[in-house]
Amino acid sequence: MESFSQGAGPPYRIAVVGSGPRGLSVVERLAARLAGDPPAHPLEISLIDAVRVGSGRVWRPDQPEWFLMNTVAGEVSAFSGPADNGPARAGAGPSLAQWWNAVDPAGCPGPNGYAPRALHGRYMDYVLDTAERSLPPGTRLRRITASVTDLERTAGAYGLLLSDGTRLRADRVVLVTGHARPELTGRHKELAEFAATRPGLRYIAGDSAADMPLETLPAGSLVGVLGLGLSFYDVMAALTTGRGGSFAHAGPGRLRYVPSGDEPLLIAGSRSGMPLPARGRNQKHPDHRYTHVIFTAERVRRHCGRRPYDFRADILPWLMAEVELVYYATALRQRGCTAAAADFVAEAAATAEAGLPAVAKIADRHGAGDLPRIDLDRLARPFEGRTFAGPAVFRETVTKAIDADLAHAERGNVDSPLKAALDVLRDSRALIRSFVDFASLHPASHRDDFIGWYGARSAFLAAGPPQHRLRQVSALLRCGLLRIAGPHTRFAADARLGRFVVSSPAVAGSTTAVDTVIDARIPSPDLARDPAPLTRHLVARGLWTGHRNGEGADAFTTGGVAVTDSPYHPVDRDGSPDTGLYVLGIPTEHTRWFMQGGSSRPGFWTDFVRDADAIAADALSGLPDTGPASR
Repeated sequence: MESFSQGAGPPYRIAVVGSGPRGLSVVERLAARLAGDPPAHPLEISLIDAVRVGSGRVWRPDQPEWFLMNTVAGEVSAFSGPADNGPARAGAGPSLAQWWNAVDPAGCPGPNGYAPRALHGRYMDYVLDTAERSLPPGTRLRRITASVTDLERTAGAYGLLLSDGTRLRADRVVLVTGHARPELTGRHKELAEFAATRPGLRYIAGDSAADMPLETLPAGSLVGVLGLGLSFYDVMAALTTGRGGSFAHAGPGRLRYVPSGDEPLLIAGSRSGMPLPARGRNQKHPDHRYTHVIFTAERVRRHCGRRPYDFRADILPWLMAEVELVYYATALRQRGCTAAAADFVAEAAATAEAGLPAVAKIADRHGAGDLPRIDLDRLARPFEGRTFAGPAVFRETVTKAIDADLAHAERGNVDSPLKAALDVLRDSRALIRSFVDFASLHPASHRDDFIGWYGARSAFLAAGPPQHRLRQVSALLRCGLLRIAGPHTRFAADARLGRFVVSSPAVAGSTTAVDTVIDARIPSPDLARDPAPLTRHLVARGLWTGHRNGEGADAFTTGGVAVTDSPYHPVDRDGSPDTGLYVLGIPTEHTRWFMQGGSSRPGFWTDFVRDADAIAADALSGLPDTGPASR
């Protein structure tokens, strides 16, 4: 690479700490901006990751192929622009599906297939290589495999201490540290301490399943699995397919499990008692964008006229009106009543100009009044308030519920009224963020209504696995290698038995003693419980503080890092933004919402890319202007 002329001075340095999807996105946007406007000064970008530069820990390419993504490959891109007639480069490159088809045309199932996470990690490596090739002369990318253990302000810059003892100077630092492993508290700390004093018992804390010591669990042992969400499916796959078992077709839409004999017996449970429902069969183009008809920012602000907002009173009714609109309109179209569906939507939209429309009543006038209402509580807690005479009765009930969900999913996310409606929750995330981020909600409503109530239901109903994962659950339930204890599952330590016990108060005779408890949930970020040395030092130095919503009796510390609005500078202990630092992604969860999203969409910019670009632009604004570079 050609260099600048002598006398240009030391390079301007940008360090990106964390090489997961968001760290990669920042580097890609840096490269795209630099390619369009080459700097007149030497520049060095350092991308630092403790496990693997390019993909990070969670997406690393060496993990088993049975860990899958839950977004179809055609909707995933790590480039900030779609491929065009030119070569792949920062700002214009293939989606995951397009790249997958190019490197493995026989194995790629098409844009509606679900890629292994390891394959996405290889795609991320490709994106990083492409971004590096896009850098103009005089700009260097350093790939550093190490953890950053400390960071401090120095004269006009920042000093980073790496785990290998190396010290690195940077003018700007982007902190995208990703998933943490919070210290255990409460009941989970008690379970871990109980296992630690009893040989033969194991407690496995929540984490990426690829990093759990699942290979240590003996065949035939009884394993309690806490949680029935996305991580549960990963644990299930590792302890079945990953143990040499296989699934075979057993008729239309059904699978049969063929065991290897090396599997443990899984006793799983959660508050709902229902495995995370499946995503609807994708019927949408990869660059599909939903246009809200009723739930718009302008309408909510005009009719509510206050801030902080109350989520249940001010935001949720408009969101649910949009959900119901799609639900009834889809049902009318599926009945062949296309004109009635159009008239229904038009009337609902017109009514919304004057205030919140009674969507169900309008639907009744257009011929859809016989449909059950959409109820997020009923959908997310389908067994609430019911009791079951025994495990066999509950197994039959949950199997029927799974079959019903799969029938909806098979109809698709355009043709199934239910799945199309629930996709609105997913399509509304950015709009919801505009009302909830940065303490825009009243503290009590933020804590109880949004984080405590809506966050859990949205995650349950709008972020499901591929359909075949739920078919696998059904097959394992039938063959007896998986049992679901029931709703409101309890995991406890029984000192008399010297074992853990799993039970559901709603299912008679459900109590089962197990040797292992796996917390199959991704831990919620919490600044106060993050033991990482870098986090501890940032807090001790006052560079990171916890985001607090409100004052007085209702105020609470959310657990997220306090940051400004875009470009997301951390707010120090004096209440001032540190304009040379940026914090993006999971560490800011609960300051902002849904920061765990790991990709953008091809064809248009989502908040994921806009956030990265804003940071890239601001970080590059500090470049010295030394005149034209010598080529």
